[in-house]
Amino acid sequence: MSLKYNKVLVIGATSGIGLAYAEKVVGDGKKAIVVGRRKENLDEFVTKHGKDKAEAVVFDITKLSEIPKFAVDITSRHPDLDCVIINSGIQRGFNFAQPDTVDLSALELEFNTNYISYIHLTKAFIPHLQKQDNETALIYTSSGLALIPLLMRLNYSASKAALHHFLLCLREQLKDGPGNIKVIEIFPPAVQTELHDEKHQPDIKNGRSMGMPLDQFTEESWAKLVRGDEQIPVGFVENAFEKFEKTRQEMFQGMVQMSKQRGH
Repeated sequence: MSLKYNKVLVIGATSGIGLAYAEKVVGDGKKAIVVGRRKENLDEFVTKHGKDKAEAVVFDITKLSEIPKFAVDITSRHPDLDCVIINSGIQRGFNFAQPDTVDLSALELEFNTNYISYIHLTKAFIPHLQKQDNETALIYTSSGLALIPLLMRLNYSASKAALHHFLLCLREQLKDGPGNIKVIEIFPPAVQTELHDEKHQPDIKNGRSMGMPLDQFTEESWAKLVRGDEQIPVGFVENAFEKFEKTRQEMFQGMVQMSKQRGH
């Protein structure tokens, strides 16, 4: 099976999961517009695949005030854009039992990168996607830590939990709006990427070797994506869905129906 979307914007595509998904897009014969901060990585991707299959855009999503113009620029050049993958993310460790060690500026950057920027990007691209006649998609890289937090990565876990709740509601809201936008959430376990590198998280040694191999994660999650799944748990997250998340979402659907009956 092949991805049903034809032109995909991959935000956070300079390495890891984002880069792997961009490779999959091109491998499916579709065009990938790769976005990130590291120009050399993006240019390498375009050189590898050719300008007919790939385009690079250097952009820092933490510059929130620039996101509306970024979205307009992209959609003006690509009026047939029908899929946006938002994958950017950082992870840091914090120990509030030792408050003097907590760098609040680093905490705020993590939350802005993993959550606030996602909201800004969502708002910026929805108007374009709503105007499309065909099915479109907003695809988000979430985390298994959205469901089960990790002790020393409490802010990262909180950012992903916030994103998960937002997406549950967004999916329902967009059903009542114009267009046909699918909201897809991918829940990776720990994956062997630079997210865990010692330069980013000095308390983790040999972090790149931690978790599921990137190729394995990419194959498993991509198969579910092209199948049409809207929620894509991988690894231990599948067990979490079976143990409690399905039940929690059934309760959420009950609240959705209650809200609709009350008109709000």
